[in-house]
Amino acid sequence: MNPIGIFGGTFDPIHFGHLRTAFELLQALRLTEMRFMPAGNPPHREMTVASSEERLAMVRAATEGQAGFVVDDREIRREGLSYSVDTMRTLRADFPERSLCLIVGMDAFLGLPKWHQWRELLELAHLVVAHRPGWRAPSMGPLGELLVDRGTGRINDLHESKAGCIYIHAVTQLEISSTEVRKSIAAGRDPRYLMPDAVRAYIGQTGCYRPKR
Repeated sequence: MNPIGIFGGTFDPIHFGHLRTAFELLQALRLTEMRFMPAGNPPHREMTVASSEERLAMVRAATEGQAGFVVDDREIRREGLSYSVDTMRTLRADFPERSLCLIVGMDAFLGLPKWHQWRELLELAHLVVAHRPGWRAPSMGPLGELLVDRGTGRINDLHESKAGCIYIHAVTQLEISSTEVRKSIAAGRDPRYLMPDAVRAYIGQTGCYRPKR
């Protein structure tokens, strides 16, 4: 099925926490590629600080040269709210015979029942839940029932079917927060070692996180 990973987020800005998670999952799940998908107008988040064009440019700078990393700008190009189910429908149309693996964090997974048309996601893709070591998945409620029905511990299940499974995988958690990175930059501090140098250089050139005068 040549599985494709879908790694979405506001990436405001992208940092090593995002990149390390994506890289570990690319290798561990034997994905053909990992698609970084900057959010356009996410319904459950506050407005981004950097513009869509700036966030897209930073993602491209961060992923350039890494085999298997691909940048997908479809959410930024789309008008209106960016619902995950709509994005996955377009990806399924583009890749009708491929396995699609939507990457979500544990926090996002716990909030899944609040997502727009969330049950349809598993008809379109697998869900891969990236979590920090030691966290426990829910065992009760709608998500607990969903894990009983759809959960798998076999990576091969992601390769042998196009959609429908939930796979939970522990990844290295680098305690980097985009919010704190923005605050640090706004305060005049250097974000070196929190992100690739190409992203740091772009932020310095554009001043996208400097306080507006």
